[in-house]
Amino acid sequence: MLNIKDVIKATGGVIANSEFGIQNLNFTGVSIDSRTIKSGELFIALKGDRFDGHDFLVDALKVGSGAIVNKSRVKGHPSTSSGQRSMVRDKTIILVDNTLLALHNLARYIRKKFKRHVIGIVGSNGKTTTKELTASILNTKLNVLKTMGNLNNHIGMPITITRIDKDSEIMVLEMGTNRPGDVDELCSIACPDVGVITNIGYEHLQGFGSLQKVRDSELEIIPYVKKLVVNADDLFLMEGVRNRIQKKEDRKQIELITFSVETEDADITVKDIVFSENGTRFLLCANNEHVDINLKIPGRFNVYNSLAAASATYAVGFNLHDIKEGLESFIGINMRFQIKRHRGVTFLDDAYNANPSSMQESINELMRFFGSGRYKRAIVVLGDMLELGDYGVSEHKKLGQRLSSLPLEVFIGVGPLMCLAVSEFQGHGICADTSDDAGKELNKIIEDGDIVLIKGSRGMSMERVMDVIEQGSEEMMSLAGHDRG
Repeated sequence: MLNIKDVIKATGGVIANSEFGIQNLNFTGVSIDSRTIKSGELFIALKGDRFDGHDFLVDALKVGSGAIVNKSRVKGHPSTSSGQRSMVRDKTIILVDNTLLALHNLARYIRKKFKRHVIGIVGSNGKTTTKELTASILNTKLNVLKTMGNLNNHIGMPITITRIDKDSEIMVLEMGTNRPGDVDELCSIACPDVGVITNIGYEHLQGFGSLQKVRDSELEIIPYVKKLVVNADDLFLMEGVRNRIQKKEDRKQIELITFSVETEDADITVKDIVFSENGTRFLLCANNEHVDINLKIPGRFNVYNSLAAASATYAVGFNLHDIKEGLESFIGINMRFQIKRHRGVTFLDDAYNANPSSMQESINELMRFFGSGRYKRAIVVLGDMLELGDYGVSEHKKLGQRLSSLPLEVFIGVGPLMCLAVSEFQGHGICADTSDDAGKELNKIIEDGDIVLIKGSRGMSMERVMDVIEQGSEEMMSLAGHDRG
């Protein structure tokens, strides 16, 4: 429950319709979408690139109990006119200078009242899976508030914090960045006491300009945390962490917790990794103890994600047996290297997003699968890697050259950048304008025994490739049934 007095205190707002005498109202939550707002919630009218929440204020107030609006937008607004007052008479309108800042301040106020652990997760790749694995472990003993999906930006993360309730015992917050200062802004709201940096890779180079600036941005979490979990195998990351901690302004006591696949010198390590189509087995080791883990998700990168989650939960007092239970109960996330089988073909559905680093890891996994000898042909369907700025053309051309050295039967490229990669590919390459077109091309060539990797940036909607394949099968079955009739 959010009391109106707390909302006013947090945001510095003023009640516009105080003449209605609404002084002791409690809100059941916060919403920024008039289509999904629930009874009793407080609507915050945010202005985005395509929509302005103020335009949907009346709709929101039909369901919700009140709204926070920019004071500059209220004068003459329908909700304050005589014709609409009867509709919203029992609804509280709070005026502020900036509704986004009000959301941030409200989340910050709630966080300061929360006296338990907050784990913040940053990094170029694996944040969402690491967050889910961390929550899975914590859920074995605690009531967890976590980022929903990958809503990790300056709107999604604060909204997550506002969803706290009296039963919440720990927060796990994913923090995304596409420009310098983003992590600092999010940390100033969430104030994590435990931080996780998964790795540093080629992400959002259009906003950063260089790998150095990517690293600098992720390291913005350091001044906020008491314990920092880092990937010891990422030497570029480790160099940055050590340099940053040695800076005068960051010389507060920080406990560094490292994890590694490559060395036994880290705090949390693994031994005896065995990969299979159904998951991964390994020994998880810490402080001269170890447990056997049977992970249900495949991939070397998911071993790293599991180590990051294990380290974060170890940092807040979980033992290896608790960690084992949480890791082994996790079944994966949609479109993040999911294994699907259809018409005798194995699909590695990694369609959710892509950058050069994650693309390379997924291709490595495809080759590991193909190297088992169980498949006849390996095929890749790859969409443009977006937000690379000046690096876009060169990174895609380099990808096509690398793919030429691999035993691939077909490379289908989706989008103008990936078609540049196809032009560098020395094997059978196909260019497609859209993911639907790619699905149709793939449908023509797949055979029993093939293994296919599907991956691309979120803006390329690469999940449509799998949709087309599945829909094509349904249509064939329908036609066959019609013929039999």
